Amino acid sequence: MILADKIIRLRKRNGWSQEELAAKMNVSRQAVSKWEAAQTTPDLEKILQLGNLFGVTTDYLLKDEMEDEEFTDETDIPVKRITLSQADHFLKWRKSASVKIAVATFLCVIAVIPLLLLGAVSEVALSISENVAGGIGLVSLFVFVAVAVAIFLHCGFKNAPYDFIDKEPFETEYGVTGMVKERQKEYRPVYVRSNMIATGICILSPVPLLVGAFTENEFLIVIMLAITLLLAGIGAGIFIIAGVRWASMQKLLKEGEYTPQEIRKSYIKETIATAYWLSATAIYLVWSFLTNAWETTWIVWPVAGVLFAGVMAICRLFTDKKD
Repeated sequence: MILADKIIRLRKRNGWSQEELAAKMNVSRQAVSKWEAAQTTPDLEKILQLGNLFGVTTDYLLKDEMEDEEFTDETDIPVKRITLSQADHFLKWRKSASVKIAVATFLCVIAVIPLLLLGAVSEVALSISENVAGGIGLVSLFVFVAVAVAIFLHCGFKNAPYDFIDKEPFETEYGVTGMVKERQKEYRPVYVRSNMIATGICILSPVPLLVGAFTENEFLIVIMLAITLLLAGIGAGIFIIAGVRWASMQKLLKEGEYTPQEIRKSYIKETIATAYWLSATAIYLVWSFLTNAWETTWIVWPVAGVLFAGVMAICRLFTDKKD
């Protein structure tokens, strides 16, 4: 018995019409009709969803020689279902979280600015010593980072009820897909515009530093560097606000980077990215504390940022080749 006949049998056994099965599978009635007419075959994700929905094994669905249903163990953990209200709450929370995450990232980027400025001021003003300037600058750096970490932890705690969306298979109830697609359609122009603006800001961010490089005034160079960091932080924040909101919709729709295949790739990339930035942080702190040259060791971050793009490109090539 082929898959098409099995879908018909199981659908009728449950007393569902093609429209009802389509709603439960988040597909069109025409898609179900084509499955049952053997005109098309569901992809692997949909076959797994059919197995969970009907309570049968994927072996039964995929193997033509198996005529009798092979039911799954009743003790299996059911796939979580996201209701319309849950999806709405998730999208609203991620919209709020996008701003908080952007602020935390901005604080991390600009955290070194007070240290740089105070160090420059101590060189031109006699009213503040280099040691005092360095001490105040370090305190402000750790305060900025501490506030950023607190925001990240808060967002992680608030997002805990929805962690399963990233880690476990889930289904959406009738109406969720349509609602999310409608919001995605409305948000798309804002998403595109935000990415264009953020890209422009990030490309232009080194300009002040390049301008400062043509002068021998060290204080002016530091000012230009601070402006560069501010612009970079603003650009990163805009990217994050737009990206987090867009990603929340893609997660519910299982599109883009959130298909099962791409989620596996993302896990690899996130692991590498985490190890990379932890290593960069360790290098920065060890170098800074050993040499006490805080006015110089900041160079670790722009260099790490440039190299990070290359590391991610290599990682992407590796995961694509593996697939």
